[in-house]
Amino acid sequence: MLSVVQDNLAFIVVTVTSGILFLICLGFIFGLQKKLEQSHKNQKFLKQQLEEATAQTEILRSEIAEFRSGLMSIGKRLLACENFAKDLAQQQAAQKYDDPDAKIYSRAVKMIELGADLDEIMRECEIPRAEAELLLSLHQKQS
Repeated sequence: MLSVVQDNLAFIVVTVTSGILFLICLGFIFGLQKKLEQSHKNQKFLKQQLEEATAQTEILRSEIAEFRSGLMSIGKRLLACENFAKDLAQQQAAQKYDDPDAKIYSRAVKMIELGADLDEIMRECEIPRAEAELLLSLHQKQS
């Protein structure tokens, strides 16, 4: 009878131990399942962030392309304006040398730069006193 009790006791110990091991394994399984679910949530969140970042990147690329296009347009306009200004300056310079009156005034300005007085400028350039005074006044303001 002792052996039956020992067998029953051994069976109870094995059963209780198996039950405890089963519960421990079950706890590990639930813990791993929770971690797996959390990993899936994190993965979904990261995937969503990646999609949003990709969309934002595309928007920014589009805006950069528009900005670049606008800059190119402005650059072309600026170049056209610079060429126009150069042409105007050349035309103005050409007119300066074609106009005989301009030569007289250019000579008067040169004389002023060299220190000529009012009477000398009037006499040499054959310009009226008011014009000579005006040229003298303008040149003195520039110096």
